[in-house]
Amino acid sequence: MIGIIAAMDKEIDDIKSMMTEEGEIDKKNIMGMEFWHGSLYNCEVVLVKCGVGKVNATMSASVLVTLYNVDSIINTGIAGGLDDRIDIGDIVLSTEAQEHDVDVTGLGYVKGVIPDQDTSIYKADEKLISIAHMVCGKTNPDVNVFEGKIVTGDQFISDRQIRKSIMDSVGGMCTEMEGAAIAHVAHMSNVPFLIIRSISDKANDDAEVDYPAFQQMAIRNSVKLVSGMLDVLSKL
Repeated sequence: MIGIIAAMDKEIDDIKSMMTEEGEIDKKNIMGMEFWHGSLYNCEVVLVKCGVGKVNATMSASVLVTLYNVDSIINTGIAGGLDDRIDIGDIVLSTEAQEHDVDVTGLGYVKGVIPDQDTSIYKADEKLISIAHMVCGKTNPDVNVFEGKIVTGDQFISDRQIRKSIMDSVGGMCTEMEGAAIAHVAHMSNVPFLIIRSISDKANDDAEVDYPAFQQMAIRNSVKLVSGMLDVLSKL
């Protein structure tokens, strides 16, 4: 069973429609979130809109691993690009994820490090990365695909100085608001995961204009990739 998490209705509406067409849906409201348990491309899936931010993301992932016992988690959505090679519309596949707004530097820790944990950087599943990269060449042939670190914080980044600060402290290919929290739960639960992000803006001073202008296009790219992945996974 595959868990699929997205933050906003816009990011899962098309997936919901496809699930409804394929068969019966078992819906449950848990902790204020609606979980859709059904089938897509003959894969058993549980779909949830978690809401924006790390706490919402953590709750949704925890339900997926404890109540639904999912075998893997795919988190789909949009992000602001950090790496200058990445353009709006491009896709980033997580090789790892980290929270950029964790700051215990006052106690001698490096920025982004959570004290007393085995790691604060969570590695994505290599098999899921490989499948996603292969599928993207078919579903989004005109889109550049990058693999690398995705960083997460409870902030919409729209300032070039803050963008530079994130790059200087933890690095990363793109920044968003849920991925590393989901990755944290997956890591602690030994559940394979992948974060997929389509770039809606450059996390700079133009982000407030670019985000609404390119949001829907970025969402379409991400949803097409998730759908293609499920089609491949159903045949394995």
